[in-house]
Amino acid sequence: MSDLKRFGVSIEEDLLRKFDKFIKEHNYGNRSEAIRDMVRKELVNEEWVKSEEKIAGAIVMVYNHHKRELMDNLIDIQHSYQESIISSQHIHLDHNRCLEVIIVKGKIGEVYQLESKLKAVKGVKHASLAKSTLGKGI
Repeated sequence: MSDLKRFGVSIEEDLLRKFDKFIKEHNYGNRSEAIRDMVRKELVNEEWVKSEEKIAGAIVMVYNHHKRELMDNLIDIQHSYQESIISSQHIHLDHNRCLEVIIVKGKIGEVYQLESKLKAVKGVKHASLAKSTLGKGI
C-alpha cells in the first residue's frame, strides 16, 4: 500500500449515523476502509465513462424540490443531454420530496456524465443509474 494521507470530511450527524450502521452491516473495520472501498467503486465506474458502448437505463433521483434553484439546475442539465433522454417521470413523494425517473439511451460515457451532473446538484439527496443493455448481444 502506498503512503496513507489523511483528510477531514464534514457530514451531517444523521448521515454519519447511517454510514456507521452501513459500515457495521458490511463488516468494514472502520470508516476509512468503507470510504476507500466506495472511492474505488466510483473510480471503476469512471472507467466505463470512456467506453463507446451504448446502453439503455434509468436514472432515479430523490430531491427536495424546495431547495433554491434546484429545479432550474436539473432542467438545464437535462436540456444539455436531450439526445440521451427518452422520457422522464416526476412523482411527488410528500410535501418536500420528489422522485424523478429519467429513461436514457446512448453511449455509456454520456449517460454517466448526465447522472454525475444530476447527483451533484445541491438538494439532490440520491441519484443512481440502473444500467441495462440494448439487447443486441443477448
